[in-house]
Amino acid sequence: MEDLYQEEYARWCAANLDDPDLAPELASIVGDEEAIKERFAVALKFGTAGLRGVIGAGTNRMNVYVVRQATQGLANWVKTQGGSQTVAISYDSRIKSDVFAKAAAEVLAANGVKVRIYKALMPVPALSFATRYYKCNAGIMVTASHNPAKYNGYKAYGPDGCQMTDEAADVVYAEIQKTDVLTGAKTMTFEEGMAAGLIQYVEDDCCEALYQAIESRSVRPGLCATAGLKLVYSPLNGSGLVPVTRILKDLGITDVTIVPEQKEPDGNFPTCPYPNPEIFEALRLGLELAEKNGADLILFEVLGQAEHGLTVGSDELEKLASHRVLQTVNTSDAVADLDDGTDLAGINAHFKGGQLLAQRFVNGLCGNFSH
Repeated sequence: MEDLYQEEYARWCAANLDDPDLAPELASIVGDEEAIKERFAVALKFGTAGLRGVIGAGTNRMNVYVVRQATQGLANWVKTQGGSQTVAISYDSRIKSDVFAKAAAEVLAANGVKVRIYKALMPVPALSFATRYYKCNAGIMVTASHNPAKYNGYKAYGPDGCQMTDEAADVVYAEIQKTDVLTGAKTMTFEEGMAAGLIQYVEDDCCEALYQAIESRSVRPGLCATAGLKLVYSPLNGSGLVPVTRILKDLGITDVTIVPEQKEPDGNFPTCPYPNPEIFEALRLGLELAEKNGADLILFEVLGQAEHGLTVGSDELEKLASHRVLQTVNTSDAVADLDDGTDLAGINAHFKGGQLLAQRFVNGLCGNFSH
């Protein structure tokens, strides 16, 4: 066993690696048996959740070679599926997410599989929507959800925009195992793929259709615009800023303050150990700002959370707006139910001095909308 992972380490050291970060890391672990073993004794395993691991050099790390290997396995499966022979790709704010997304696109294009990739980072639900909008065979989302900054991942989705099934993932994994991690994946440059028409960006019509699908869930059109809701929103340095602020504006919610330290995409997540609003460190700045501003509602993003179907829709914001309107008459501190039976406690709402504070985890306010 020791000989095998030492041989693989030596092979990586001898290779002409095109990621400039990998060679220095490999050189830094010369003679370090445990570090070499940890990186090369096993490989990241592809399953229904795709891949996830620490960014770095080796078969047990997230890097362009592991991404290419996984994508070659996915391409082999896609080519047996008929249909559009197209894969949608998106990525988040994590370190190297854009690099890994383009690497995946290059492998797919080299295999003759068409690609629709977002021009800029967009959250998981946007990937899911594009997969259905373009009638793709599969989707790829480069994200590691709410793991610490040193992690990244690669999630595969089926043609329905949902997580790939066990059966399909098993076939992809078998194809990955047949593919040499350093030399087995076909690839071409991103520019070559674009010139050949194999790689195309997700166009504005898809993005607009996504926003319209969200807004079509409205059950009380116009209510949010008149309720006077005052919001604080934190993207937690993730990918939700653009879609969330666009939807809030479309719904007529204009009094929105964004937590400044957590506004811009930043894969280092400088304000908290990891971007998960289930931990206080991630919430603290938003809570302090909401208290200072007297906000009615706080929205936090959790990266990748929508893969589990946890979202806020325009209808739920309207329920909160309904209660905001009712509050102008009755400012009871007790948690109340709306007249339509909605339990505000069920959406983590509570009252302080008549102000509604709701902690709701969102990823783009984008649910799994059918197209």
